[in-house]
Amino acid sequence: MRAVDIIVRKRDKEELSPEEIRFMVDNFTNGNVPDYQMAAFAMAILLNGMSHEEITAMTLAMAASGDQLDLSEFGGRVVDKHSTGGVGDKTTFIVAPIVAACGLPVGKMSGRGLGFSGGTIDKLESIPGIKTNLSTEEFIKQLRDHKIVLTGQSADLAPADGKLYALRDVTGTVQSIPLIASSVMSKKIASGADSIALDVKVGRGAFMKNLDDARELAEVMVAIGELSGRKVIAMLSQMDQPLGNAVGNALELKEAISMLQGKGTEDLHTHCIDLAAYMLLLGHEAGNLDEARKMAQKTIDDGSAWAKIREMIAVQGGDVSFVDDTDKLPKSKYFYPIFADKDGYIKTVDAKEVGESSVMIGAGRAKKDDQIDLAVGIMVWVKIGDKVNKGQRLFDVHVDKESDFDLVFEKLKKAVEICIEPVDPPPCFWDVIGLN
Repeated sequence: MRAVDIIVRKRDKEELSPEEIRFMVDNFTNGNVPDYQMAAFAMAILLNGMSHEEITAMTLAMAASGDQLDLSEFGGRVVDKHSTGGVGDKTTFIVAPIVAACGLPVGKMSGRGLGFSGGTIDKLESIPGIKTNLSTEEFIKQLRDHKIVLTGQSADLAPADGKLYALRDVTGTVQSIPLIASSVMSKKIASGADSIALDVKVGRGAFMKNLDDARELAEVMVAIGELSGRKVIAMLSQMDQPLGNAVGNALELKEAISMLQGKGTEDLHTHCIDLAAYMLLLGHEAGNLDEARKMAQKTIDDGSAWAKIREMIAVQGGDVSFVDDTDKLPKSKYFYPIFADKDGYIKTVDAKEVGESSVMIGAGRAKKDDQIDLAVGIMVWVKIGDKVNKGQRLFDVHVDKESDFDLVFEKLKKAVEICIEPVDPPPCFWDVIGLN
């Protein structure tokens, strides 16, 4: 078998066998297939696509390129979630303890952020002492004893994906849906979960800008799950405006804690209750969606979800006093408000502009090795459809340097469009794919 022959077959729109795909992945990972051949292979995939069977073979080959967690002792009940990324997306901190408090094990490995704000692990590290590099043995023991684990992704988890992603980033092939889907799902499958809820963001602040592309990606990932023996659903959620109020690391963690205590915005509450409910359905903890929503809400009302996140933080060595008193979390030196300059209705709160502004003040990474400032960020006080008056607060910008506010002031002013006529708010979710 030769790499060039496989590249030619995909160039000519032929369907590859699992053995051919495994050959390319294995030999690229171990260095026998050079970057230039893998780049040609990725471009052929971008231009000609792959069948669901081919994408599944690619996913499983990448998952098998490194360590894979064996969670079989949990009897097929471990659930996981994955978001394709968005502005103000702090849902893991809310959804994971809700589902675990209902008795369903949640084992999640997360990465660091590259883009609009830090990743889940960056945000978690706002808490002093928290351990985010658990070994496989520690991961499984904590899942067994406490039903909730949130840790960083092991370097040995799907190493083929990391190597291929770096190549895609410099060869114009990042946008390929087969390659996006296999990248996401290879890490999820290697993480060992039996059921996976995918939160596929759609809109200005998302990787997928339109509903058709997001639906296609969701359908491919659900098909990979089915063909690889996992239960997978994909929820298409709006990301034209930020989720919740907070954009920034410690600010988002503080908002998540507040939500677990029963306080927060309607959009974030609805999003998290629905996402948790679908996870409970996947894990057969509830018989229908209405029952699952009630179970999820009960964990907030009775404090068990709040107790569960405290338990997880304590077990992972974090200082629980920082979640008991969120005023102890990192704070910026300054914050500056931005006000509405006229009366009307909010037509747009551009998530992309807000997200890019957060990166400019240090809350996110433009490059992989950038340092994140955990304290800075943006509080967004309006939603699409809100009625506002001139002089009403739109944003609070939390910065460590006064000059950073000047850097983003005009950008944030442009992010909000105010019109005369009333505006309907967008739905939380456009659709759910894969629920039988």
